[in-house]
Amino acid sequence: MIAVFYLILQILKLYSYVVIANVIISWLVAFNILNTQNRFVYLALDFTYRLTDPILNKIRRYLPNLGALDISPIILLLLIWFIEMCMKLYVAPMIF
Repeated sequence: MIAVFYLILQILKLYSYVVIANVIISWLVAFNILNTQNRFVYLALDFTYRLTDPILNKIRRYLPNLGALDISPIILLLLIWFIEMCMKLYVAPMIF
């Protein structure tokens, strides 16, 4: 049970890194620092989009339209942080 607990925590941490990478890569593409004609850049951007867009789209449905500003990754990172804290505070004492 302890291994499953740590596995879930590590998956949440890795997913938060993917969300951050998605934001950074999309900014670099938007400011024309990276070109999506490059195959590696396209694959990295596509990989992060496929992992993050299903959850980010669900969050965007409930957020007001802020124009070009997208705060859904911030909300997702806060939600991941909240889940990690709840697991550490409430689930960990039951396991250990």
